[in-house]
Amino acid sequence: MSDLYERIVSQRDALPGLMKRIPGFTGYLDLTARRAADRMIRDHVSAEVATRLARMAQIGKRLVDTEGGLSKMSDFESARTKWQTYHDRVKAAAPGYQGFFELKKVDAMALEHLYSFDEAQLRFVDRLDEALTALDSAVRENSGVTDAIDSLDQLAVEANEAFKLRDDVITQIAQDK
Repeated sequence: MSDLYERIVSQRDALPGLMKRIPGFTGYLDLTARRAADRMIRDHVSAEVATRLARMAQIGKRLVDTEGGLSKMSDFESARTKWQTYHDRVKAAAPGYQGFFELKKVDAMALEHLYSFDEAQLRFVDRLDEALTALDSAVRENSGVTDAIDSLDQLAVEANEAFKLRDDVITQIAQDK
């Protein structure tokens, strides 16, 4: 497995974190609630990312106005596009894997892995906030902008990969039954 996969599944007790951060989230234990739980997580994450994308647009406007900022816009737009792709994938993804929702019982370890991936999506939102704060500071100081954009870009690549791995986990849970 990939290093990203190992980092995500090594996080324990993800369900309490999800329940604390997403109002009304109770998990995937109840067969009839699985679709709603999956949709709730994805709606929450996509709404949070949409807010950060709006912030990113404001930073981009300031970047254009800085000396040499126009020359960095291509890289900035590349990172922004990757975050927009992540947002769109999370928002528009089909509600999980059909077989997962039909399972009567899912073992605790499989659920823990899924909760870890769901919680990782929320951590990506937090890390996006940090990366945007760093970029905003770099733009305001007109120093370190390229590094800040590169960090934002790499984080977007990792977030997209993690979301794909989440889909793989759901598919694997359904195939194991």
